[in-house]
Amino acid sequence: MTTTETTTAATGAATTATATHRAAPVPVVSFRQVNKSYGAVRAVADLRLELNPGETVALLGPNGAGKSSTLDLLLGLRTPDSGSVSLFGTTPQRAIEQGKVGAMLQSGGLMEGVKVKELVRLARDLHPRGRPLDEILATAGITDLADRMVDKLSGGQEQRVRFALATAGANDLIVLDEPTTGMDVSARRTFWGAMRQQAQQGRTVLFATHYLEEADEIADRVIVLHRGRVLADGTAAEIKARAGARRITFDLAEPVDHTALHGLPALTSLSVSDRGSAAGAGRTVRIQSHDADATVHALYGLGCYPHNLEVSGLGLEQAFIALTTATDATPTTEETAR
Repeated sequence: MTTTETTTAATGAATTATATHRAAPVPVVSFRQVNKSYGAVRAVADLRLELNPGETVALLGPNGAGKSSTLDLLLGLRTPDSGSVSLFGTTPQRAIEQGKVGAMLQSGGLMEGVKVKELVRLARDLHPRGRPLDEILATAGITDLADRMVDKLSGGQEQRVRFALATAGANDLIVLDEPTTGMDVSARRTFWGAMRQQAQQGRTVLFATHYLEEADEIADRVIVLHRGRVLADGTAAEIKARAGARRITFDLAEPVDHTALHGLPALTSLSVSDRGSAAGAGRTVRIQSHDADATVHALYGLGCYPHNLEVSGLGLEQAFIALTTATDATPTTEETAR
Protein backbone atom coordinates (compact mmCIF):
# COMPACT_ATOMS: atom_id res chain seq x y z
CA MET A 1 0.00 0.00 0.00
CA THR A 2 1.35 3.43 -0.96
CA THR A 3 1.69 6.34 1.44
CA THR A 4 -1.28 8.03 -0.26
CA GLU A 5 -3.42 4.89 0.10
CA THR A 6 -2.41 4.53 3.75
CA THR A 7 -3.32 8.15 4.46
CA THR A 8 -6.65 7.79 2.64
CA ALA A 9 -7.48 4.60 4.54
CA ALA A 10 -6.57 6.22 7.84
CA THR A 11 -8.67 9.28 7.01
CA GLY A 12 -11.61 7.08 6.04
CA ALA A 13 -11.34 5.10 9.27
CA ALA A 14 -11.21 8.31 11.27
CA THR A 15 -14.27 9.65 9.44
CA THR A 16 -16.17 6.40 10.07
CA ALA A 17 -15.22 6.49 13.75
CA THR A 18 -16.39 10.10 14.00
CA ALA A 19 -19.69 9.30 12.28
CA THR A 20 -20.21 6.33 14.58
CA HIS A 21 -19.50 8.52 17.59
CA ARG A 22 -21.96 11.17 16.42
CA ALA A 23 -24.64 8.51 15.84
CA ALA A 24 -24.77 7.77 19.56
CA PRO A 25 -26.11 10.93 21.28
CA VAL A 26 -25.63 11.44 24.98
CA PRO A 27 -28.75 10.22 26.84
CA VAL A 28 -31.00 12.93 28.21
CA VAL A 29 -31.34 10.94 31.44
CA SER A 30 -29.15 8.11 32.71
CA PHE A 31 -29.61 6.06 35.89
CA ARG A 32 -26.78 3.61 36.51
CA GLN A 33 -27.37 1.04 39.25
CA VAL A 34 -29.02 3.61 41.47
CA ASN A 35 -30.11 2.71 45.00
CA LYS A 36 -31.96 4.84 47.53
CA SER A 37 -33.31 3.81 50.93
CA TYR A 38 -35.18 5.59 53.69
CA GLY A 39 -34.35 3.66 56.82
CA ALA A 40 -35.45 0.08 56.26
CA VAL A 41 -37.48 1.02 53.16
CA ARG A 42 -35.67 0.57 49.86
CA ALA A 43 -37.40 3.01 47.51
CA VAL A 44 -35.10 2.55 44.49
CA ALA A 45 -33.25 -0.71 43.89
CA ASP A 46 -30.45 -1.06 41.35
CA LEU A 47 -32.31 1.17 38.90
CA ARG A 48 -30.90 1.27 35.38
CA LEU A 49 -32.64 3.57 32.95
CA GLU A 50 -31.95 5.84 29.99
CA LEU A 51 -34.14 8.41 28.23
CA ASN A 52 -33.31 9.65 24.75
CA PRO A 53 -33.89 12.99 22.99
CA GLY A 54 -37.41 13.61 21.72
CA GLU A 55 -39.14 10.82 23.66
CA THR A 56 -42.46 11.22 25.46
CA VAL A 57 -42.25 8.79 28.37
CA ALA A 58 -44.91 7.81 30.91
CA LEU A 59 -43.73 6.61 34.31
CA LEU A 60 -46.23 4.23 35.92
CA GLY A 61 -46.28 2.24 39.13
CA PRO A 62 -48.47 1.48 42.14
CA ASN A 63 -48.16 3.56 45.28
CA GLY A 64 -44.77 2.92 46.86
CA ALA A 65 -43.22 1.78 43.56
CA GLY A 66 -40.50 4.45 43.71
CA LYS A 67 -41.85 6.96 41.18
CA SER A 68 -41.52 10.05 43.38
CA SER A 69 -38.08 9.00 44.64
CA THR A 70 -36.95 8.43 41.05
CA LEU A 71 -38.09 11.92 40.04
CA ASP A 72 -36.44 13.45 43.12
CA LEU A 73 -33.15 11.75 42.23
CA LEU A 74 -33.47 12.82 38.61
CA LEU A 75 -33.94 16.46 39.63
CA GLY A 76 -31.12 16.42 42.16
CA LEU A 77 -33.50 16.91 45.09
CA ARG A 78 -32.09 13.76 46.68
CA THR A 79 -28.73 12.01 46.44
CA PRO A 80 -28.49 8.28 45.67
CA ASP A 81 -26.98 5.98 48.27
CA SER A 82 -25.03 4.34 45.43
CA GLY A 83 -24.90 4.50 41.67
CA SER A 84 -25.09 7.64 39.56
CA VAL A 85 -27.69 9.89 37.92
CA SER A 86 -26.79 12.17 35.03
CA LEU A 87 -28.70 14.55 32.77
CA PHE A 88 -27.24 15.46 29.38
CA GLY A 89 -23.94 13.91 30.47
CA THR A 90 -23.59 16.09 33.56
CA THR A 91 -25.02 16.30 37.07
CA PRO A 92 -28.73 17.12 37.57
CA GLN A 93 -27.78 20.34 39.37
CA ARG A 94 -25.55 21.50 36.52
CA ALA A 95 -28.14 20.65 33.86
CA ILE A 96 -30.77 22.65 35.76
CA GLU A 97 -28.39 25.61 36.14
CA GLN A 98 -27.88 25.53 32.35
CA GLY A 99 -31.65 25.88 31.83
CA LYS A 100 -32.09 22.44 30.25
CA VAL A 101 -34.72 21.12 32.67
CA GLY A 102 -38.23 22.26 33.58
CA ALA A 103 -40.24 20.51 36.28
CA MET A 104 -43.84 20.45 37.47
CA LEU A 105 -44.09 18.72 40.83
CA GLN A 106 -46.98 17.86 43.14
CA SER A 107 -45.18 19.11 46.24
CA GLY A 108 -44.62 22.76 47.04
CA GLY A 109 -47.05 25.67 46.95
CA LEU A 110 -47.22 28.71 44.70
CA MET A 111 -46.18 32.20 45.77
CA GLU A 112 -49.15 34.07 47.20
CA GLY A 113 -49.99 37.78 47.01
CA VAL A 114 -48.98 38.14 43.36
CA LYS A 115 -50.78 37.95 40.04
CA VAL A 116 -50.36 34.96 37.78
CA LYS A 117 -48.54 36.96 35.10
CA GLU A 118 -46.15 38.40 37.71
CA LEU A 119 -45.21 34.93 38.94
CA VAL A 120 -44.74 33.58 35.43
CA ARG A 121 -42.72 36.66 34.43
CA LEU A 122 -40.41 36.09 37.41
CA ALA A 123 -39.83 32.47 36.36
CA ARG A 124 -39.18 33.60 32.79
CA ASP A 125 -36.71 36.28 33.89
CA LEU A 126 -34.79 33.83 36.08
CA HIS A 127 -34.46 31.26 33.29
CA PRO A 128 -31.28 31.36 31.16
CA ARG A 129 -33.41 30.82 28.04
CA GLY A 130 -36.69 32.49 28.94
CA ARG A 131 -39.60 32.45 26.47
CA PRO A 132 -41.90 35.42 25.67
CA LEU A 133 -44.46 35.92 28.44
CA ASP A 134 -47.50 35.92 26.14
CA GLU A 135 -46.32 32.68 24.56
CA ILE A 136 -45.90 30.97 27.96
CA LEU A 137 -49.38 32.03 29.09
CA ALA A 138 -50.97 30.90 25.81
CA THR A 139 -49.19 27.54 25.80
CA ALA A 140 -50.41 26.80 29.32
CA GLY A 141 -53.92 28.02 28.54
CA ILE A 142 -53.89 30.67 31.28
CA THR A 143 -54.01 33.92 29.30
CA ASP A 144 -57.43 34.61 30.81
CA LEU A 145 -55.95 34.09 34.30
CA ALA A 146 -53.04 36.50 33.84
CA ASP A 147 -54.47 39.20 36.15
CA ARG A 148 -55.91 36.75 38.71
CA MET A 149 -54.26 36.55 42.13
CA VAL A 150 -52.45 33.25 42.56
CA ASP A 151 -54.14 32.48 45.88
CA LYS A 152 -57.59 32.81 44.23
CA LEU A 153 -57.13 29.91 41.80
CA SER A 154 -58.86 26.54 41.77
CA GLY A 155 -56.83 23.34 42.00
CA GLY A 156 -56.95 22.74 38.24
CA GLN A 157 -55.96 26.35 37.53
CA GLU A 158 -53.01 26.03 39.90
CA GLN A 159 -51.85 22.99 37.94
CA ARG A 160 -51.92 24.98 34.71
CA VAL A 161 -49.87 27.74 36.36
CA ARG A 162 -47.34 25.13 37.51
CA PHE A 163 -47.12 23.95 33.91
CA ALA A 164 -46.45 27.54 32.80
CA LEU A 165 -43.61 27.77 35.34
CA ALA A 166 -42.17 24.45 34.09
CA THR A 167 -42.14 25.73 30.51
CA ALA A 168 -41.10 29.32 31.19
CA GLY A 169 -37.83 28.62 29.38
CA ALA A 170 -36.76 26.65 26.31
CA ASN A 171 -36.03 23.45 28.26
CA ASP A 172 -34.74 20.29 26.62
CA LEU A 173 -36.34 18.05 29.27
CA ILE A 174 -39.72 18.56 30.91
CA VAL A 175 -40.54 16.51 34.02
CA LEU A 176 -44.17 16.32 35.15
CA ASP A 177 -45.45 14.62 38.31
CA GLU A 178 -49.19 13.87 38.12
CA PRO A 179 -49.66 16.97 35.94
CA THR A 180 -53.43 16.79 35.29
CA THR A 181 -54.59 16.15 38.86
CA GLY A 182 -57.54 18.45 39.54
CA MET A 183 -58.07 19.40 35.90
CA ASP A 184 -61.41 18.85 34.19
CA VAL A 185 -61.66 16.95 30.91
CA SER A 186 -61.40 20.08 28.75
CA ALA A 187 -58.35 21.38 30.61
CA ARG A 188 -56.66 17.97 30.38
CA ARG A 189 -57.23 17.89 26.63
CA THR A 190 -55.73 21.39 26.25
CA PHE A 191 -52.81 20.46 28.48
CA TRP A 192 -51.86 17.38 26.47
CA GLY A 193 -52.23 19.31 23.24
CA ALA A 194 -49.60 21.71 24.59
CA MET A 195 -47.37 18.81 25.61
CA ARG A 196 -47.56 17.33 22.11
CA GLN A 197 -46.30 20.64 20.77
CA GLN A 198 -43.37 20.50 23.19
CA ALA A 199 -42.50 16.97 22.03
CA GLN A 200 -42.81 17.95 18.36
CA GLN A 201 -40.20 20.64 18.99
CA GLY A 202 -37.74 17.91 19.98
CA ARG A 203 -38.03 18.13 23.75
CA THR A 204 -38.04 15.05 25.95
CA VAL A 205 -41.13 14.77 28.14
CA LEU A 206 -41.26 12.52 31.20
CA PHE A 207 -44.51 12.34 33.16
CA ALA A 208 -45.74 10.25 36.07
CA THR A 209 -49.49 9.67 36.13
CA HIS A 210 -52.27 7.61 37.69
CA TYR A 211 -54.44 8.21 34.60
CA LEU A 212 -53.39 5.19 32.59
CA GLU A 213 -55.48 6.25 29.61
CA GLU A 214 -53.20 9.29 29.36
CA ALA A 215 -50.14 7.08 29.19
CA ASP A 216 -51.83 4.89 26.58
CA GLU A 217 -52.79 7.84 24.40
CA ILE A 218 -49.89 10.26 24.89
CA ALA A 219 -46.67 8.34 25.55
CA ASP A 220 -44.55 6.70 22.88
CA ARG A 221 -42.78 4.81 25.67
CA VAL A 222 -44.13 3.45 28.96
CA ILE A 223 -41.95 2.52 31.94
CA VAL A 224 -43.54 0.54 34.78
CA LEU A 225 -41.76 0.78 38.13
CA HIS A 226 -42.43 -1.73 40.89
CA ARG A 227 -40.51 -2.26 44.12
CA GLY A 228 -38.05 0.40 42.95
CA ARG A 229 -37.11 -1.48 39.80
CA VAL A 230 -38.12 -1.32 36.13
CA LEU A 231 -40.76 -4.02 35.71
CA ALA A 232 -41.57 -3.25 32.07
CA ASP A 233 -40.28 -0.82 29.45
CA GLY A 234 -41.70 -0.42 25.95
CA THR A 235 -44.57 1.00 23.94
CA ALA A 236 -48.07 0.77 25.40
CA ALA A 237 -48.81 -2.01 22.90
CA GLU A 238 -45.73 -3.95 24.02
CA ILE A 239 -46.71 -3.58 27.69
CA LYS A 240 -50.17 -4.93 26.92
CA ALA A 241 -48.71 -7.85 24.99
CA ARG A 242 -46.29 -8.65 27.77
CA ALA A 243 -49.18 -9.04 30.23
CA GLY A 244 -50.02 -12.11 28.16
CA ALA A 245 -53.75 -12.11 28.86
CA ARG A 246 -56.91 -11.56 26.83
CA ARG A 247 -60.26 -10.26 27.93
CA ILE A 248 -63.38 -12.38 27.22
CA THR A 249 -66.85 -10.91 27.72
CA PHE A 250 -70.22 -12.57 27.04
CA ASP A 251 -73.83 -12.76 28.21
CA LEU A 252 -75.60 -15.84 29.55
CA ALA A 253 -79.36 -16.20 29.74
CA GLU A 254 -79.25 -19.47 31.70
CA PRO A 255 -78.26 -19.81 35.38
CA VAL A 256 -74.50 -19.57 36.00
CA ASP A 257 -72.56 -22.50 37.41
CA HIS A 258 -69.83 -20.55 39.21
CA THR A 259 -67.86 -23.68 40.10
CA ALA A 260 -67.75 -24.78 36.47
CA LEU A 261 -66.73 -21.33 35.24
CA HIS A 262 -63.94 -21.13 37.80
CA GLY A 263 -62.71 -24.46 36.45
CA LEU A 264 -62.15 -23.10 32.94
CA PRO A 265 -58.54 -23.47 31.76
CA ALA A 266 -56.07 -20.57 31.56
CA LEU A 267 -58.28 -18.38 33.77
CA THR A 268 -56.63 -15.44 35.56
CA SER A 269 -59.76 -13.61 36.72
CA LEU A 270 -63.55 -14.00 36.58
CA SER A 271 -66.52 -11.78 37.45
CA VAL A 272 -70.25 -12.27 36.95
CA SER A 273 -72.81 -9.46 37.15
CA ASP A 274 -76.60 -9.44 36.76
CA ARG A 275 -77.92 -7.37 33.84
CA GLY A 276 -81.16 -6.61 35.60
CA SER A 277 -83.53 -7.64 38.39
CA ALA A 278 -86.26 -9.01 36.15
CA ALA A 279 -86.60 -12.75 35.82
CA GLY A 280 -84.60 -14.07 32.88
CA ALA A 281 -82.64 -10.83 32.52
CA GLY A 282 -79.43 -12.82 32.35
CA ARG A 283 -75.88 -12.18 33.42
CA THR A 284 -72.69 -10.73 31.97
CA VAL A 285 -69.49 -12.70 32.48
CA ARG A 286 -66.06 -11.07 32.26
CA ILE A 287 -62.97 -13.24 32.11
CA GLN A 288 -59.25 -12.67 31.76
CA SER A 289 -57.35 -15.61 30.28
CA HIS A 290 -53.80 -16.25 29.16
CA ASP A 291 -55.11 -18.67 26.50
CA ALA A 292 -58.39 -17.31 25.16
CA ASP A 293 -58.80 -20.10 22.58
CA ALA A 294 -58.62 -22.82 25.24
CA THR A 295 -60.96 -20.93 27.56
CA VAL A 296 -63.64 -20.35 24.92
CA HIS A 297 -63.40 -23.93 23.66
CA ALA A 298 -63.89 -25.25 27.20
CA LEU A 299 -66.77 -22.81 27.73
CA TYR A 300 -68.75 -24.42 24.91
CA GLY A 301 -67.77 -27.80 26.33
CA LEU A 302 -69.68 -26.92 29.50
CA GLY A 303 -72.86 -26.66 27.45
CA CYS A 304 -73.00 -22.88 27.80
CA TYR A 305 -74.38 -20.77 24.98
CA PRO A 306 -72.71 -17.35 25.27
CA HIS A 307 -74.27 -14.36 23.55
CA ASN A 308 -72.42 -11.21 22.43
CA LEU A 309 -69.10 -12.99 22.83
CA GLU A 310 -66.13 -10.63 22.60
CA VAL A 311 -62.42 -11.46 22.87
CA SER A 312 -60.02 -8.52 23.03
CA GLY A 313 -56.61 -7.54 24.29
CA LEU A 314 -56.20 -5.97 27.70
CA GLY A 315 -56.21 -2.23 28.05
CA LEU A 316 -53.12 -0.64 29.55
CA GLU A 317 -54.78 -0.46 32.98
CA GLN A 318 -55.64 -4.18 33.00
CA ALA A 319 -52.15 -5.04 31.72
CA PHE A 320 -50.59 -2.87 34.42
CA ILE A 321 -52.62 -4.62 37.12
CA ALA A 322 -51.79 -8.05 35.71
CA LEU A 323 -48.06 -7.35 35.64
CA THR A 324 -47.81 -5.84 39.12
CA THR A 325 -50.09 -8.48 40.66
CA ALA A 326 -47.94 -11.26 39.20
CA THR A 327 -44.82 -9.59 40.59
CA ASP A 328 -46.40 -9.17 44.03
CA ALA A 329 -46.98 -12.91 44.08
CA THR A 330 -43.26 -13.52 43.50
CA PRO A 331 -40.90 -12.88 46.46
CA THR A 332 -37.81 -10.80 45.80
CA THR A 333 -34.32 -12.14 46.40
CA GLU A 334 -34.16 -10.10 49.59
CA GLU A 335 -37.47 -11.52 50.84
CA THR A 336 -36.36 -15.05 49.99
CA ALA A 337 -33.12 -14.53 51.92
CA ARG A 338 -35.08 -13.47 54.99
